[in-house]
Amino acid sequence: MGFNCGIVGLPNVGKSTLFNALTETSAANAENYPFCTIEPNIGRVALLDKRLDDLAKINNPNQVIPTYVDFVDIAGLVKGASQGEGLGNQFLANIREVDAICHVIRCFDDNDITHVNNKIDPINDIEIIETELMLADLESLNKRQSSIEKKAKSGDKEAKLILEVIIQIIAKLENGIPIRELDFSKETSAVVKQLNLLTSKPVLFVANVDENSSVKGNDYSDKLTQLGISKGIKTITMSAKLESEISEISDKEERKEFLTALNLIESGLEKLTKAGYDLLELITYFTAGPKEVRAWTIKKGTIAKEAAGKIHNDFSKGFIAAETISFNDYIKLGGEQKARENGHVRTEGKEYVVIDGDIIVFRFNV
Repeated sequence: MGFNCGIVGLPNVGKSTLFNALTETSAANAENYPFCTIEPNIGRVALLDKRLDDLAKINNPNQVIPTYVDFVDIAGLVKGASQGEGLGNQFLANIREVDAICHVIRCFDDNDITHVNNKIDPINDIEIIETELMLADLESLNKRQSSIEKKAKSGDKEAKLILEVIIQIIAKLENGIPIRELDFSKETSAVVKQLNLLTSKPVLFVANVDENSSVKGNDYSDKLTQLGISKGIKTITMSAKLESEISEISDKEERKEFLTALNLIESGLEKLTKAGYDLLELITYFTAGPKEVRAWTIKKGTIAKEAAGKIHNDFSKGFIAAETISFNDYIKLGGEQKARENGHVRTEGKEYVVIDGDIIVFRFNV
């Protein structure tokens, strides 16, 4: 079960530089596959989680496997993409396949790199991309409306509901309101999800600044951050050019020293990965032992039986119980055995909602 963020943006905003930086991390920490190439335009990046290190110190396992987020490089969109400009239809189709959108916006001046609109204006850049996505959604909905109206007129209850939702969304899109800003009931939310519309996907802003602005940002990124706050969208400020340099440093300590010299607590790519993970409302549970310490990615609100299926279908089919230890208890007591001896192992049923940080042993019968 993979989770992915599509990297979108206008041409020449630093999107390719950012993705290349993701690609180059393949040289670092290879034993934990922090990056691997799934396809030429997909980068799988490990979520650095200190809890894995803590669990590894106790278990001394043969291998430590982190969780990850996939970043999909989607070629630059241009004005008119919804009408097919710049191979727009192909790129919009690629966006439909991702779970969330990382919108890279140029926030730096450089006379050697031409901006597609001949001026640096982050807000305008966002409006162009957002408009193209809304126009693409409108086109998709208008086509669906024509085909669903016949079913609705015949008395099909499901078709009537879908038609109502489509009409409601079209009205909002025509007024410049993306779908993710709308509130829906549980029933209508299910319909919206089925429609798989571009502007329903959660968004993250990535302000690509010059190297000197990587710590505090600049006027461009400040404006972007304020816009993000007004829309409920998180903004990550980073320098893709600088990140490309950082990602080439394979030694952990050397990289840490380099970041410290730049007054950076963590790399922008680390921030981006964590933000992508949070954006998708994901949490982590762990399995831990002498053979392997591993992080598993699940959606917030996932029940134990479904979490077990993340490991193997047999775990879910033959589910008996989830023996669970909180992360703090596990670390404080020094591992599973001590936690058992001190009564800190909980036996949970299939409907138990997994908590971020749980260490779980699944009991099952095939």
